[in-house]
Amino acid sequence: MRVQDLLERYQQGERDFAHVDLSGASLSGVNLRDVDLTGANLTGANLSWAFLNRANLTGACLRRADLRSASLNSINLNQAILSGADLSKVDLRLAQLQEADLNWAVLPEADLSGANLQGAKLDQINLERAKLNGTQLIGAELMEANLRRSILTGADLSQANLREAHLEEANLREANLTGTNLIEANLSGVYLRQANLSEADLHRVILTGADLSEANLSSADLSRANLAGAYLLKANFRKAHLLRANLQDVYLLRADLSEANLRGADLRRADLSGAYLSDASLSEADLSDAYLLESHLIRTNLDGAQLTGCCIYNWHIEDLDFSKVKCRYVFTHFNYTNKKPTDRYPVGRDLESGELGRQYQEDSSMLEVYFTEIPNWQALIFTLAQIELEGIDLKMTIRSYESSEDNYLLRLSANRKVNSKIFVRRLFQIYPEILQRILKQQQKLFDLLDISARHGHPDMVLEPQQPTIQQLPSPDRRLRIYQEIVRQIQHILMSQAPEQFVFSVQQLLDYLKRQGISTEEIQKKTIGQVIIKRAQQDITFRENLLRWEKSAEESARLSTVGEAVRLAIALLWSESQPS
Repeated sequence: MRVQDLLERYQQGERDFAHVDLSGASLSGVNLRDVDLTGANLTGANLSWAFLNRANLTGACLRRADLRSASLNSINLNQAILSGADLSKVDLRLAQLQEADLNWAVLPEADLSGANLQGAKLDQINLERAKLNGTQLIGAELMEANLRRSILTGADLSQANLREAHLEEANLREANLTGTNLIEANLSGVYLRQANLSEADLHRVILTGADLSEANLSSADLSRANLAGAYLLKANFRKAHLLRANLQDVYLLRADLSEANLRGADLRRADLSGAYLSDASLSEADLSDAYLLESHLIRTNLDGAQLTGCCIYNWHIEDLDFSKVKCRYVFTHFNYTNKKPTDRYPVGRDLESGELGRQYQEDSSMLEVYFTEIPNWQALIFTLAQIELEGIDLKMTIRSYESSEDNYLLRLSANRKVNSKIFVRRLFQIYPEILQRILKQQQKLFDLLDISARHGHPDMVLEPQQPTIQQLPSPDRRLRIYQEIVRQIQHILMSQAPEQFVFSVQQLLDYLKRQGISTEEIQKKTIGQVIIKRAQQDITFRENLLRWEKSAEESARLSTVGEAVRLAIALLWSESQPS
């Protein structure tokens, strides 16, 4: 059919031109909205700048056609052949391209938002900088496709074949890539926040510098993948395969790596702070200079793993076998101000064979407890008595006590092996509560035990028993009580959650007031300073503070401690705002 005849008949209202032969025709800039060109032959035709919105080109042949800047909004191109076609800057929003053949087609800067390309053939297609927001690409063939800097936010690429595709710096936020084939694909610098890559095949994929925060990679295969420098905050790698993957300098903060296979993985300088590695395999992995701050290693396989230079501050370990670990030294603390590990262990030498295992052996009859302040011995004895009652035939004995500039070490022995981590955790749960009770009921305890001042021993004389409970303590005793309460408040603020310490600290302040001791300094400075210090060191605690402020009961918010907490939150907020 001649082009002129088609245009004249279209002007007269005719729309059905199915199976027409317009190969090589020049239709640049024509208006053929709603036209029916089902099965038409448009091979090599020039349709640049044409208007074909809502047109039906099902099964049409547009091989090597020129469709640059054409408007194809809501067009039907199902089963159409567009191989080698030029669709640069084309408008294909909401288009139907199911099972269409777009192999080697050129679509840079094209807009395919909301289009349906399910089952389409897109091998070696050029979609650089294209818009594919919410596009359906389920099961699509995109082998060696060029998707550099394209926008695929919320796109569905499940079961698609993207083997050796180029997706550098593409935006795939919240995209669905479940079961997708990404073998040897290049995704360097890609944005995959909250994307679903569960069960995807990412064997030997390049993800250097990529952002996969909160992405789901459960059961995905990332064997020998390159993720150097990637940002993986809170990512889900549960049961993922990371065999010999390159994870140098990655940020895996609070990531879930439970049951993951990281055998032989390169995790040098990786930040695994707060990560979960329960039942994971890190055998032969290199964790040199890695950060394991508050990481959870439970039944983790560390056979042959390299841990030299790791920072293990406050890590949580259970059922670990250190017998085959390779490690010369570790760091046991972290300076949050300069972001560097501190306190090398051991000092001035390297670890002996098996020493790290002995240092962190959990099931033992010998136990070590570190206090940041001098312990209250009365409260400590009653705390140990409570733990003994909770255990089955458990008996504890204090073996030694040492003090240094920073801490106080208490060594205990038990009549049988106990889990040191659980023991220490329970001790510090009970100790603050019992200390409060001791401070409140001390005189009653003395009366019950018939403890009072005795004459004739001037070096050991206790203060005279007060004739009435209303009488105020002596200045020296008030000072000792005040100092002890301040230490206890500091300990509570550094160890308990906001909803717990608001009540605990308030009780201690009330006790001081009953003793006639001013709490103004504690309210104005101590509480706020400790809270701010802890919040600067602990991101999770900062989040808990904000959560408390939103959900706390009015009585807690308006209490003396509650007001001090809210003031500290306000100061933290002002510090976090850009100047």
